[in-house]
Amino acid sequence: MARHSEEDAGMAKAPPAARQRKKKPKENKTRTVHANILHDCAKGEENPNRHYANNKIKTTKYTVLSFLPKNLFEQFHRFANVYFVFIALLNFVPVVNAFQPELALAPVVFILSVTAIKDLWEDYRRHRSDKEINHMDCLVYSRAERRYVEKYWKEVRVGDFIRLRCNELLPADVLLLSSSDPDRLCHIETATLDGETNLKQRQVVRSFYDLDCEFDPLKYNSIIECEKPNNDLNRFRGYIIHRSGRRDALYKENLLLRGCTIRNTEEAVGIVIYAGHETKAMLNNNGPRYKRSKLERQMNVDVFWCVIILLVMCLFAAVGHGLWMFQYGDNRPVFDVLSPEGTNLSPIMSAIYLFLTMIIVFQVLIPISLFVSIEIVKICQVYFIHQDMDLYDEETDSHLQCRALNITEDLGQMQYIFSDKTGTLTENKMVFRRCTVAGVEYSHDANARRLAMYQEMDSEEEECMSHGGTLPRRDSVTSHQSARVVLRSQSTKSHRRTGSRAEAKRASILSKHTAFSSPMEKDITPDPKLLDKVNDCSSQMDFMRFHSQPISQLPSDLSDIIDFFIALTICNTVVVSSPNQPRHKVRMRFELKSPVKTIEDFIKRFTPSRLTSGSNSSSSSSLITNRSSNKGCSSLLSSPSAESTLTKLHEEQPSGGLEQDFSPIPPSYDGKASWNLEEGELRYEAESPDEAALVYAARAYKCSLVGRLPDQVIVELPHLGKLSFELLHTLGFDSTRKRMSVVVRHPLTDQITVYTKGADSVIMDLIKPPDTGNSKGKRQKKIVCRTQHYLNLYAADGLRTLCIAKKILSKEEYACWLQRHLAAETAIQGREELLFESALRLETNLHLLGATGIEDRLQDGVPETIASLRKAGLQIWVLTGDKQETAVNIAYACKLLDPEEELLTLNADSQEACALLLEESLHYIQAKFLCSPSGPTTKTFNTNFSPFDIYSSSSPSSQSTPFLVHRLGLVIDGRTLAYALDKSLEDKFLAVARSCRSVLCCRSTPLQKSMVVKLVRNKLKVMTLAIGDGANDVSMIQVADVGVGISGQEGMQAVMASDFALPRFRYLQKLLLVHGHWCYSRLANMILYFFYKNAMFVALIFWYQFYCGFSGSAMIDQWYLIFFNLMFSAFPQLITGTLDKDVSAETLQQLPQLYVNGQNSEEYKPYMFWMNMIDAFYQSLVCFFIPYFAYADSDVDLFTWGTPITTLALFTILLHLGTETKTWRQTDYTASQHANTSTSPQSSDMLLINC
Repeated sequence: MARHSEEDAGMAKAPPAARQRKKKPKENKTRTVHANILHDCAKGEENPNRHYANNKIKTTKYTVLSFLPKNLFEQFHRFANVYFVFIALLNFVPVVNAFQPELALAPVVFILSVTAIKDLWEDYRRHRSDKEINHMDCLVYSRAERRYVEKYWKEVRVGDFIRLRCNELLPADVLLLSSSDPDRLCHIETATLDGETNLKQRQVVRSFYDLDCEFDPLKYNSIIECEKPNNDLNRFRGYIIHRSGRRDALYKENLLLRGCTIRNTEEAVGIVIYAGHETKAMLNNNGPRYKRSKLERQMNVDVFWCVIILLVMCLFAAVGHGLWMFQYGDNRPVFDVLSPEGTNLSPIMSAIYLFLTMIIVFQVLIPISLFVSIEIVKICQVYFIHQDMDLYDEETDSHLQCRALNITEDLGQMQYIFSDKTGTLTENKMVFRRCTVAGVEYSHDANARRLAMYQEMDSEEEECMSHGGTLPRRDSVTSHQSARVVLRSQSTKSHRRTGSRAEAKRASILSKHTAFSSPMEKDITPDPKLLDKVNDCSSQMDFMRFHSQPISQLPSDLSDIIDFFIALTICNTVVVSSPNQPRHKVRMRFELKSPVKTIEDFIKRFTPSRLTSGSNSSSSSSLITNRSSNKGCSSLLSSPSAESTLTKLHEEQPSGGLEQDFSPIPPSYDGKASWNLEEGELRYEAESPDEAALVYAARAYKCSLVGRLPDQVIVELPHLGKLSFELLHTLGFDSTRKRMSVVVRHPLTDQITVYTKGADSVIMDLIKPPDTGNSKGKRQKKIVCRTQHYLNLYAADGLRTLCIAKKILSKEEYACWLQRHLAAETAIQGREELLFESALRLETNLHLLGATGIEDRLQDGVPETIASLRKAGLQIWVLTGDKQETAVNIAYACKLLDPEEELLTLNADSQEACALLLEESLHYIQAKFLCSPSGPTTKTFNTNFSPFDIYSSSSPSSQSTPFLVHRLGLVIDGRTLAYALDKSLEDKFLAVARSCRSVLCCRSTPLQKSMVVKLVRNKLKVMTLAIGDGANDVSMIQVADVGVGISGQEGMQAVMASDFALPRFRYLQKLLLVHGHWCYSRLANMILYFFYKNAMFVALIFWYQFYCGFSGSAMIDQWYLIFFNLMFSAFPQLITGTLDKDVSAETLQQLPQLYVNGQNSEEYKPYMFWMNMIDAFYQSLVCFFIPYFAYADSDVDLFTWGTPITTLALFTILLHLGTETKTWRQTDYTASQHANTSTSPQSSDMLLINC
């Protein structure tokens, strides 16, 4: 049967060897998925899906048999563990052993055992989680029983058919083939993947859309070709090949990902494409990230020096022992150790054996507990950071997350911060502020006053700083002019977050299931003048429709207004939800047609006979009847009364009337009552806050989106009632095009209309050049000029701008475009490029309707946080995708740019122009600042300035950022940045940028963000931190030394890629200035103390070698030697490393300049290691010779003399720690007492010394 199926699919049978050779290259690129029910009777070797992973997940690392060898193997990846095991095993060699072998092995076994138990416990927890997930139930189709049967998730295989029910989790990555939804949609919630709680639409594969009956897996005979498993959640490419040879393209909209939740759909059926560890969710589950901190790298260098010192000491002792043995000649002393054969050893062999013995004796110099102690201290530091209630956000009920446990000290050494703007510095709560339509601006003053009320409510809880007035002129370097005036908004107060905490809590309750729906965002006050025009336009259109007058007679300004709001309403992907059931979509269909899928569909739908009045009634009723006869499970269609009303309406239309057969308005509708399915307002499930803001703005003008289906969008307009726009095509937004378009058939004009919404920098270039030879062209040119003027004003006020445009297509134009677009959709090679070109053909020669200004409020405390971080010597660069004017104004509002700063603006149209701008900027800096006398704001600079010099991050002599030439700000757009990042210009760009106090990169892409971070990190050799909140920030977060994610409204992708996650940007201040400072200071001092105490203890034995013929003997009991690090001196430094505070949190925040110590590594410089080693050897001399001279003429035994040395040394070590400790607690005192009394011997002499 398997062979027969493959022949039916057109896959010729070939010899096995030849077939494997032919398939091998293809296997490297694509995956072929067959239905398993066609191969149930085949043997395992013949199932074409046998090579794919099953759905059983296993995140554990060990089994019962592999645990011990595998865990030891992993632990031996640490050089320190290998070293200590080698020392312990060396002690088993009789010739070189220094201690009891079993005793020497105890510390190593203890350390390895503790680590193994920890790993075993973590693995057991993973095992229990895996077992719970693998034994979840799902419905899988069984060919034998001809029905869906319950199976465990782990039994699911690629090629199985799965039935999914509402509120169920998806067990694997499934291609959607059928849905109980009459629109062939399936809604999913992806919160477990990206944290986004808004609904996502997924669509049935195109070729299965028109099934007239329930999907039957037994009739499925297609083959799926798709891409190999990958971790890209936003991409899926492939095609499905039917028996007829027809191919249909597959997209991410057809794929349901493992871990998502089915919503709003009673049942859906799909075929498994990826299972188990090959699913996109599992491929993205990388767990906590491991990074090596700067301090750890520096410590490893000093550990290497300790090894060198150890070898030098052992070599010195070996040479000394050889010379000591050589002086005896043939008269060997009675205590000489013989060889294993009973003969005397030569001095050289004795020296070699002693070299190995001294390695064992001096092993304490390399601290066995250092690495374990550092891990313990870091875990404790993370715990206390988590417990800091100042880093808890009450509004979002979230706190700081630490996802990388081993770089806490890096937080205290940051030098550069790279920040996103939207959602990071701002709230990402988009509020509609104002708009311009047909060249007329509507300021929405009442709406501004409404927003000001939110600000006043919040003013009691936070200090609001505002700076009025305009900015003075500042010199700037641009591609068009050498001087430029940049105007600041009238007040930065408008950029502050609005809404009190009580209001935020109330909003969170109201919008529990709906994102971007707080009262501040959706309760928009319309502009009275524009509202009157909308009502006037709608009433005129209603009058014209009633009297069968052509809509084209409507004045162009009013026509643009209604088209403007129609575009706001339908040019989006917003899903409409019921008010009392936020996860249940509104279902109301006025006409039921399938969307345009093929060119044949287009020809059938748009033939001339369809557009004549004589065919209206029959055509419409036949369509309704056809769709009403669909399967029973899709019965949520138009009611019979609605159908008869529609039929009657079409029959009453006069011949030649412009009302076409789609018109959905019942004659009984009075145009006044609002259309609600239930009590309360509809909810909008938007994928972005921009979309939600525009839909709510349109609703404020009574242009409401009341339903969205795959083939139509239902809108309610004033006086006109419900209109159904047939949705022919949707070209979604992407970061390359920076726009979105929908192709609809207008229900009032019967025209194919393209509505486009996008960034003004893109849309304005796509506007059709007006013909100035007539009055209409002159009017359009004036509208374009006025709109551009208002766009500049909006940007100067810090508003996010979008342009709205439209285009009318003839049937022939649309048919030609559709044919090319469908060919691009099914292309295998270069599909993205073809689709981009196809979209560009459609989105040209647009008619400009207007523009909107949306405000994104600053988060609490952003200006104060940036000002504080600046005082701490941190350089802050903002990398944003916003337009230049908007970004500049927000930068002033958040104090990134200062009014007193001069602004360098780099805008270039070519690489040559960019190179010239950079040269001019460098000369400008040299001429104005380097050649002029130093002023209070001018920093000293070397006269031999070179663009390629690298400066230190800070200087102790200056409290501000000393390597800045002057108070300069740099603004660069995305196009110029692309040129500046070229290999030939990157050094010049870096020379200009590092000379500026602030850098603002506008219109930058995610790739450019990561390239900028990487350039600064690698070229300047500085510590970098990147902070962002969205998926477009993931790349720069991963490139930086420390990545911080904001758990905002754009999902959790940035958080999942980060090392630390914060609820708000303002918490970065305490995280860096307080906790970062503490973590760095504690660990740096602890590491240096470790080296000091170990060197001092080993030096005691070294001095004794001068009195024992370098024989490797020790005057210290071997128990003290072995357990010195593990017991006697371990606990005090753990306490201080976790709890010590050199400066209080209040002082650190009031004096951010103290952070410079960490930036300059003041606590741990290379010379400090050597100073500690010298100090250790000096103190060991004192501790050794005081007891030596005290017992000089006595007859005490070796250990009676050695124990006081040990106690005195330990007391000195603890006293040294006490002097280094800045904050004393009861825990510090207790730990020191425990360590000191642990060495007390039983003799009365020792008791006296200890007291």
